[in-house]
Amino acid sequence: MIELIKKNKAVVKFLLLFGGSYVILALGYQYYLTHFSSQEYYPDYITHLVTKQSKYVVESLGYDVRIAPHPNDLSMKFIINDNYVARIVEGCNAISVMILFVAFIIAFHTNFKKTFLFAFSGATLIYALNIIRVGLLCIGIHEYPEYASFLHDIVFPGFIYGVVFLLWMIWVRMSTERKKVNT
Repeated sequence: MIELIKKNKAVVKFLLLFGGSYVILALGYQYYLTHFSSQEYYPDYITHLVTKQSKYVVESLGYDVRIAPHPNDLSMKFIINDNYVARIVEGCNAISVMILFVAFIIAFHTNFKKTFLFAFSGATLIYALNIIRVGLLCIGIHEYPEYASFLHDIVFPGFIYGVVFLLWMIWVRMSTERKKVNT
């Protein structure tokens, strides 16, 4: 077993860095969720902000939008043209997706500055695209309610995870090209 670990040292290092950074980031996020809830920014600040920003996206496309705290669970109601179309929950804010993204970048790191800048830029892009994703998903559910499950469960998750995968591939290519140049 020790021989196998020595032989695959790079893989083991990657897995330990990925797993360790994922656990640390996820625990930090869990701490945030349990200690920083707010009645003003319900259910939590980030989910509230994503809901408000998605509202602005949908309004910019000509729809009348209202958002309101859901009285029965930790979510925000998203209402288009007086039609309650979705509840925006903590899982809609893409923080878990960003944690997964950043953990991979850390595990496949280069120097600190480049790793930090790519992780920060990528997470910012994921956040911005997620706001558009939530807004377009709400419009899709409003306009095509018969496809709500397909849009919510297949199309829009496929989009956000596709972006993450593409960013990972760009990072791997950039990292391996740098290593080739440096050797």
